Amino acid sequence: MRMEARRLDQAIRPAAAAGHFYPSEPGLLRTMVDNLLNGARAASVTGGPPPKALIVPHAGYIYSGLIAASAYVRLETAFPLVRRVVLLGPAHRVGFYGIAAPEADCFETPLGYVAVDEASVEQACTLPTVFRYENAHAPEHSLEVQLPFLQRVIGDDFSLVPLVVGSAQATDVARVLSLLWGGPETLIVVSSDLSHHLDYHSAREVDERTSAAIESFNEEAIAPGLACGRLPIQGLLQIARQKGLRARRLDLRSSGDTAGPRERVVGYGAFEFS
Repeated sequence: MRMEARRLDQAIRPAAAAGHFYPSEPGLLRTMVDNLLNGARAASVTGGPPPKALIVPHAGYIYSGLIAASAYVRLETAFPLVRRVVLLGPAHRVGFYGIAAPEADCFETPLGYVAVDEASVEQACTLPTVFRYENAHAPEHSLEVQLPFLQRVIGDDFSLVPLVVGSAQATDVARVLSLLWGGPETLIVVSSDLSHHLDYHSAREVDERTSAAIESFNEEAIAPGLACGRLPIQGLLQIARQKGLRARRLDLRSSGDTAGPRERVVGYGAFEFS
């Protein structure tokens, strides 16, 4: 939704991570995202059909931005088909059981506003584990940090189905995705980092195993602690397997690769499903 097109009576979920995870100044943010996309484009995996679903990391852009960009450049083959993005990420700050849908009409970033697909949210809320809970969205960065990439790659004219996953079952996520799967106009994005606070070499070993589990649709091998978005990933793997999709790794690194040597690192992976 273009900034000037927003109605004055709309409820806005304001940007909470701007100035922390990514620049708050629109020009700086636009330049940073474009540079990340250009860097990823030069080394991108090519060929194959456009992705139906992506797994992307959600740390600060200086840490995981290039890994996330390796997934988003793959959307250039899908543009301009994508008009709805179903975006799921884990809850970091608010504890609850189930899957939280927003009450807001649009999400704000420094690049403008993204309209919430109200009809799809209403549809998702017909499931017993999905409910409106704005408190889960207000401080949550895992969804927000994906929006500037989407705005730069597929433009302003898409709607968003933002869902924060709390303590739930992977089958709950799979049910939501099945309900909202749609056709080529719908993109699924799961926001998740991988291992946390391991030494560099241990993180590489652990993340390699997690990556292999994702690529082989072995969701049971993704144990708690191996990915902060474990439940959204597992739910995606369940439905993607049912739909006959193939998984492909696009990038796998850690903050030790992107931000220099450090005692403990966080792992990041990017994957596409088509």
